[in-house]
Amino acid sequence: MGFYLYKGLKKPLVFFGLKGKYIFYAVGVIGVGVVSSLALSKIGLIGSLLGLGITAGGVYLIFKRQDKRGLYDKTRNENQVYIFPKKISQRKTIR
Repeated sequence: MGFYLYKGLKKPLVFFGLKGKYIFYAVGVIGVGVVSSLALSKIGLIGSLLGLGITAGGVYLIFKRQDKRGLYDKTRNENQVYIFPKKISQRKTIR
């Protein structure tokens, strides 16, 4: 009798279109936004709406960052020069 080991689907966790680490970023922005809107509610309704607007803008920027940078960290080497070797035919070199 053996035990089955569930290895998952090897896909990132997705929640409302956010993937992996960006879920935690959005939760942090929403948490800070709720606290800031409660603090700004002392000013009045406009302060509360301002706090919620800043929160919505932060979540929007997280969506944009996810689309631009992707889920995984990748090093981008934009200033490199790529040199591809010329293919040598084996027929010519054998003779």
